[in-house]
Amino acid sequence: NSSDLSSSSFILASIPGLETAHFWMAILLCSMYILAVTGNCVVLFIVKTEPSLHAPMYFFLCMLAVIDLALSTSTVPRILSFYWFNTREISFSACLVQMFFIHTLSAIESTVLLAMAVDRYVAICHPLRHAAILTNAATVKIGLVAMARGVTFFLPLPLLLLPLPFCHSRLLSHSFCLHQDVMNLACANTTPSMVYGLTAILLVMGLDAILICLSYILILKAVLRLASWKERLKVFSTCIAHISVVLAFYVPLIGLSVVHRFGKDLAPLVHIIMGNVYILVPAVINPIIYGVRTKEIQRRILNLI
Repeated sequence: NSSDLSSSSFILASIPGLETAHFWMAILLCSMYILAVTGNCVVLFIVKTEPSLHAPMYFFLCMLAVIDLALSTSTVPRILSFYWFNTREISFSACLVQMFFIHTLSAIESTVLLAMAVDRYVAICHPLRHAAILTNAATVKIGLVAMARGVTFFLPLPLLLLPLPFCHSRLLSHSFCLHQDVMNLACANTTPSMVYGLTAILLVMGLDAILICLSYILILKAVLRLASWKERLKVFSTCIAHISVVLAFYVPLIGLSVVHRFGKDLAPLVHIIMGNVYILVPAVINPIIYGVRTKEIQRRILNLI
C-alpha cells in the first residue's frame, strides 16, 4: 500500500560505510560553519562602522554576507544534528521550508552578483555617471527587487510538491532538501514540477550568468582601449574579487546540477560532497576573497586585530 509522506518524513542521506566517521565529518562542517559566520559577520561589522565604505559596492557585499549567513544557517545546524545525534528524519513540512530557503536565497544571491557586475561595468565604462546611476537608494531598490524575484520564482517549487503522493523510497541524496531530490521520490506525474523548476533556474540563474558574461565582455572591450598594459591591469584588477565570487557561486551550482541530471550511478559520497560544497564553500570564501582583495576592508581587519 502506498503511504502519503505529506504528513510523514524523509530520511537524510548518509555515506554508506562511513557512519562511524560522522562525528569527525561534523567537526569539519562545524568548523567551516563557524568560519563562515565569523567572516561574514566581520564584513557586516566593518562596512557598518566604516563611513568610507558606505557605497553601493560594499552594500552589495553586505547583501551577499547576509544571504550566505541565512543559507548556511538554514542547512548546516540540521546536518550537524544528523551527524552528531543521528536524527536522520526530517518532516515533510520542514523539508519544504528548507527547500524554499535554499532555492530562494540562491536566486537572490545570483541577482546580487549580477548587480555587482553591472556596478563594475558602470564604474569602468561610465565612471563619471557611476555616482548618479548607482545611488544608495538605487542599491536598496535592487536588493528589494532581488528578494521579490527570488520569492516569486521559487515559492511555487514547494507548493507544486505539496499535493504529490510519495510511495517510494524516502531516502534523499543529500543531507538537506533540494527540489529535484524530493521530486524524484514522488509516485505521481512530476512533469509540471520538473518543467517549472527547470524554467525558473534558467530564467534566474541562467539569465543572470549570461548577463554577467555580457557585462565582462563590455568591460574587457573598455579595458583593452586603454593605452598601456599597466593601466589595463590596474583597472581590471578591481574586478578580480567579483569574478572569484561569481565562480565560487556558479561552479558548485553547475556541478550540483550536473550530478543531479547525469550522476544517478555515482557513489552517494559524490552527491553529499557536492551538496555540502554548494552550501558552505561560497559562504566561507566570499569574505576571505573580499578581505584579501579590498584594501579598505583589509586595513580595517588589521586594525581590529
